[in-house]
This record gives sequence, C-alpha cells and structure tokens, in this order.
Amino acid sequence: MKEELPRGRPKRQPTDLGLLDGLVQLSFAVHGALARVADEYDLSLVQVRLLGVLRDREPGMQEVATFLGLDKSSVTGLVDRAERRNLVRRASTPGDGRVVHVSLTELGKELAQKFARRVERELEALVAGLSATDRKRLSRLASQIAFHDMERLLAAQPPRTQRHA
Repeated sequence: MKEELPRGRPKRQPTDLGLLDGLVQLSFAVHGALARVADEYDLSLVQVRLLGVLRDREPGMQEVATFLGLDKSSVTGLVDRAERRNLVRRASTPGDGRVVHVSLTELGKELAQKFARRVERELEALVAGLSATDRKRLSRLASQIAFHDMERLLAAQPPRTQRHA
C-alpha cells in the first residue's frame, strides 16, 4: 500500500541567504505588503512614500525630492496630484516665497494613520515567526540602517545658501 504524502508544501527551514539576498528578499516582502495596502487605498507606492515622509515633518520641495530620490519636477507633479485629493498642502516660507513647504492636511493625516495601522498588521504577519527578542533586534538594526541611509542622503544634498538683505 502506497503511503500518502501530506497535502501542501513540505515544511521548509529557513537558511542563511547571505546579506545581499536576505536584504533583497526582505525588501521584496515589505514592498509587496506596501503595494497590497496601497492598492486598498487607491494609492501608488510613491504616494505612500510621500505620506510617510510627511507624517512627522513639513519639508521643503527639495527635501521631499531628496527623501524620495526623485527630481524636483517629478515631486511637483506628485504633490499636485496629492493636493487635488486634499491630502497635502503647500505653504511658502515667510520671508522667502521661493521656498515651499509641504504638509499633510487633516484628511492626509487620517489616511496616513489608517495606512500605517494597516501596514503594521501586514508586517506583523511577516515577522510572526520571529521571537520577541529577534523582533526587537530586527527593529534596532532596521532603524540603524534607515538612520544611516537618511544621514547619507542629507549629507549628499548641496548646502543651501542664505541670501542677506
């Protein structure tokens, strides 16, 4: 008599993919989670990134371009579209009308919060197989990587010149 194999995929054990493949595969998993949730809210990934940048700051357009890795003209179009959806607003800097800062509207803040909670549930499912200690370790390491990357991006930004009257 032939023994039946269990249905579904055989249980696999994680292997060390190495730094390159491990980070790339992790980025694919996170990107996939973000894309699924973005689709639920009728947002593109770059719109999601804009909301994320604006959650805790009101940067100028050049800073938004730096944070998103886009040229300033692309950011202008992105902000225009978000503004039409009443998610963001622009304001000129007092004393220098050339510098325009971008901030979330109340609707934008509400959407950003809902989106973040929904993504958090997706990412919790992603790390469900990790112990509490490993989750804390992953959080610390991811924070360090993100911090150093942001520092690198900001350091590469050309210094702003001050005009004196």
